[in-house]
Amino acid sequence: MAHAHAEGSSTALPPLVGGPHRKRLGLVALIATFGGLLFGYDTGVINGALRPMAEELGLNAFTEGVATSSLIFAAAIGAMFCGRLSDGWGRRKTIILLAVLFFAGTLFVVFTPNLPVLVIGRIILGLAVGGASTVVPVFLAELAPYEIRGSLAGRNELMIVTGQLAAFVVNAIIGNTLGHLDGVWRIMFAICALPAIALFFGMLRMPESPRWLIEKGDRAGALAVLKSVRSEDRALAELAELEKVADEEKQESQLGWRAILGNRNLTRILLVGIGLGVAQQLTGINSIMYFGQTVLIESGFDESAALIANIAPGVIAVVGGVIALAMMDRLDRRKTFAIGLTLTTSCHLLIGVASTVLEVGNPLRPWVILFLVVAFVGSMQTFLNIAVWVYLSEIFPLHMRGVGMGISVFMLWVVNGVLSLYFLSLVEAVGITGTFFLFAAVGALALLFVLTQVPETRGRTLEALEEDVTTGAIYTVSKSAARRR
Repeated sequence: MAHAHAEGSSTALPPLVGGPHRKRLGLVALIATFGGLLFGYDTGVINGALRPMAEELGLNAFTEGVATSSLIFAAAIGAMFCGRLSDGWGRRKTIILLAVLFFAGTLFVVFTPNLPVLVIGRIILGLAVGGASTVVPVFLAELAPYEIRGSLAGRNELMIVTGQLAAFVVNAIIGNTLGHLDGVWRIMFAICALPAIALFFGMLRMPESPRWLIEKGDRAGALAVLKSVRSEDRALAELAELEKVADEEKQESQLGWRAILGNRNLTRILLVGIGLGVAQQLTGINSIMYFGQTVLIESGFDESAALIANIAPGVIAVVGGVIALAMMDRLDRRKTFAIGLTLTTSCHLLIGVASTVLEVGNPLRPWVILFLVVAFVGSMQTFLNIAVWVYLSEIFPLHMRGVGMGISVFMLWVVNGVLSLYFLSLVEAVGITGTFFLFAAVGALALLFVLTQVPETRGRTLEALEEDVTTGAIYTVSKSAARRR
């Protein structure tokens, strides 16, 4: 039998074959990514619900930012806490807990009488969103064969933007048909309860991560899971690799924080993860996804038209996600990041120029800015969003994966929260022009960071990556590969 060899791996792995195990793997990914769907809906629904919510609860620009950013800052805490929790408690159990938090947070928001209770509900939802952003990609990456790890783990980001698109569509339909009703925004939020219920009951029947089981010493459990999502010979070969890495880690005198801070290579990869997460957010993508309606109104659309036009970025985000999944296992991560940051920075510059050249009242102004916003979201989703989440889920060694992912995503959410809190105030202060020129300047710095600091990970098993990250060889491998190309 022919064998596929993983670059940098010490073990020749049997090739992937079709069969019931491939369908089982697809089902596990589908259920787990309901966490991503909830992530997307809960972050996107505020886009259309914010104005009627502000009117009913008497919010101003700053308290609107508080209502929006409370979820985001809580997501930062949820990302860090749940990453650590999933290392000790398990990926599967943690995702089940997140489903409960999604449901509870929805109830608080839907039945809130005032801003403080609303913020409590948004905080609960934020803890769940942050946890899902950390645990679900790790769960998928640890279950996926290395050959299709990018496309499988990337499905979560596709579900995130699908959730955001669903929120935009629901907002547009409900806002334009039931907008005359008091509390219409509560109906928009209530929809979130349905996928939370599906995630809870679905995950009860899903397996645990085999890599986590091996780390906890459950060889039989890990083998049973691998056999359910691999052919038998492939499952046995992967189990051998997992056991080898686990044995090596047990021989290390330090684990956890001591291991990370005591090894400059582990510290460096943690800083790479943090930098990449922060760079993704500093493109301003989530400011568009949260406040897109406001940006479109500022550009010249009326409120009703902006609510409908806002669907366009959601549609292109899903289209870009589908394209990204198709090329995820074919195009190097570094090249993907570089293309994405070049395109998004160009879109920022063009939006700034358009808002300067086309004065307020010019009939072309709203349509040109809408086109450029759609181009920005499409570039972001095709080349950056999915690739960043996949990269973060695969770059950290097993013993620090939950912690590394948690800290990186914590910083990602903190930056997201700061932008969410002050975005509307920034637009009020410097307008669309200044805001997007600022994003362009930051995008240029992010591109420089990717070109000089981020190593390549595509086409390698998690175990091979773990060895090279720990020794620092991954940076040498990346530079050599870059020279060959």
